Amino acid sequence: MRKTIGELLVMTGATLIIAAAVFFFLIPSHAAVSSVSGLAIVLSNFVPFLSISGITMALNMILLAVGFLLCGHEFGFKTVYTSVLLPVFLGIFEVLFPGNQSLTGDALLDVACYIFTVSIGLGILFNMNASSGGLDIVAKILNRYLHMDLGKAMGMSGMLVALSSALVYDKKTVVLSVLGTYLNGIVLDHFIFGQNRKRRVCIISKDREEEICDWILYTLKSGATIYQAKGAYDGIVRNEIITIVDRNEYQKLMQYIVKADPAAFITVYNVSDMRYIPKNSEKNVS
Repeated sequence: MRKTIGELLVMTGATLIIAAAVFFFLIPSHAAVSSVSGLAIVLSNFVPFLSISGITMALNMILLAVGFLLCGHEFGFKTVYTSVLLPVFLGIFEVLFPGNQSLTGDALLDVACYIFTVSIGLGILFNMNASSGGLDIVAKILNRYLHMDLGKAMGMSGMLVALSSALVYDKKTVVLSVLGTYLNGIVLDHFIFGQNRKRRVCIISKDREEEICDWILYTLKSGATIYQAKGAYDGIVRNEIITIVDRNEYQKLMQYIVKADPAAFITVYNVSDMRYIPKNSEKNVS
């Protein structure tokens, strides 16, 4: 119970951050940057009798149904909370700050501030297996089923929204929307979701194989797998140690190998997704 209340408080805070970014930075810039709120800004020109918060609510409810079907109940129930809360916060801001104007006086600075601020809120929500709704749901679906980086998925889905600004705004705003969407994807990919990436380290040591393997298992307390690798030139069979580590473990491992066996051959790969399939589930895999 206490954990659930804590999660709700964190999600509420993250959603408030996102709503503030949209209201104080995105709306004054008129840029349609990578969000349903950006699309709502464009659509508000065609349905002026509806507020941006109302349009956002309607669009979120439509896409939320897709989230329930494709992303599971946990994702859906968390997101239904934030999907409703985001337009509610926007509506509150609309009442408290009527006629809201740009805080910076420059559309480019508004977009930059929006990207920085909204990335904080989105990063918190995605790490809790939730989202603020809308295009965040689309990005999560692409990540889950196509193993696409969340930042890139957000950028691709948001690009259509950015281009929709051409229907009502000038070329400068369209370019700003496209560039903002692209930069938003980079920020999410490299500076937020990239924190969860791990590294697959492959090590071939001539004389210190057992020592290195023991250090990984008992000092680093990480797992390891050993494969036999045959050199194409000399035909010699050697064991290759493979381990998957996070950023801190990777630094410790590299420091140790440099001291233990400077001649070791090492290759490193970024790993963005790892899955474990229990034995009981093998019969369901087609």
